[in-house]
Amino acid sequence: MSIDIPPPTEAFLNACKEFGIELEPGDTDRFAEFLRILYTANQTTNLTALRDPAEAWLKHIFDALTLLPLLFEAQPAGERLSIGDVGSGGGIPALVVALAMPEADVTLLEATGRKCEFLRSAVDHLELTNVMVVNDRSERAGAFPDGLYRDAFDVVTARALGRVAVAAELCIPLAREHGLVLLIKGQAADDELAEARQALHELHANRAGTVDTPTGRIVVLEKTRRTPKKYPRRDGEPKRAPIGVSK
Repeated sequence: MSIDIPPPTEAFLNACKEFGIELEPGDTDRFAEFLRILYTANQTTNLTALRDPAEAWLKHIFDALTLLPLLFEAQPAGERLSIGDVGSGGGIPALVVALAMPEADVTLLEATGRKCEFLRSAVDHLELTNVMVVNDRSERAGAFPDGLYRDAFDVVTARALGRVAVAAELCIPLAREHGLVLLIKGQAADDELAEARQALHELHANRAGTVDTPTGRIVVLEKTRRTPKKYPRRDGEPKRAPIGVSK
């Protein structure tokens, strides 16, 4: 059964205005259609824990759009921006970003086959020609020397991928040298960054900043030089034993 999506909420529109996000004509219609697809599929596949579609305007759509200023800043002069999204799940933030930035190429990495089926279906329905969905683990995609996406992206994004020490090992190998990793986090970001100090050192990355938003915080990491060949480690190991984090 198709789910009805309410129009953009006042909270969403005000947040966009205050954050400096200018919506193009038709953007909210495209975002609403994405939410309709997401919530319809969520009846049979666990894609989002947020049950109220009205809340999704702020907590999903706006939360994803907070990446836009950083992504526009990272755009290479005269070239298309390449974005890799790790653990894409229900398509947030990646599909929202792809809708808002048709001039960027967005690759979604998702390990769960059923979620990949949803993502591919959504991409087809939304007619997104700038998106590729890849059913793979980031540990394999970023592995040395055979990972297809090692050193591949200008920017790597992730939301709800785990603590910074874990997300860093999964994302940094995928970024090109001097590329960025943008992690959408909550208010515990500073504690997680302190915990991840050794991981960032070993992965050859620096904290480039933290951006406060109305819905969370964006941790910005810069890859300063090539990732050591031993990272990322084998499937599941970054989560089981994060670099530099004692049990």
